[in-house]
Amino acid sequence: AFVAKLGKQVAVSEDFPAFIVNRILLPMINEAIYTLYEGVGNVEAIDAAMKLGAHHPMGPLELADFIGLDTCLSIMQVLHEGLADSKYRPCPLLVKYVEAGWLGRKSQRGFYDYRGDKPIPTR
Repeated sequence: AFVAKLGKQVAVSEDFPAFIVNRILLPMINEAIYTLYEGVGNVEAIDAAMKLGAHHPMGPLELADFIGLDTCLSIMQVLHEGLADSKYRPCPLLVKYVEAGWLGRKSQRGFYDYRGDKPIPTR
């Protein structure tokens, strides 16, 4: 009733690591990072493919920068440790970017460089 009064909708989840959204969204983002890491596509191609092919409003790498790469890494670590499944292992490129201080928009650098007038892919 409280949520309805706020004009919002409820989605109920059982108590599992990362609940529903992060358990689905972050592995997708992590896989996009693996796609970049393995050279399947560049930043622009990966984001364009998901915007065009999946009708996402922003690509997964742009979204990762928006969320914060440190936050993405933390969630992937919770999934990996909490579910003990190698499919949740954070991509080494994500770890490398976080260790370098490339955290996305909040640090002005991630998969895109935000220091100019418009974001420019960094890789």
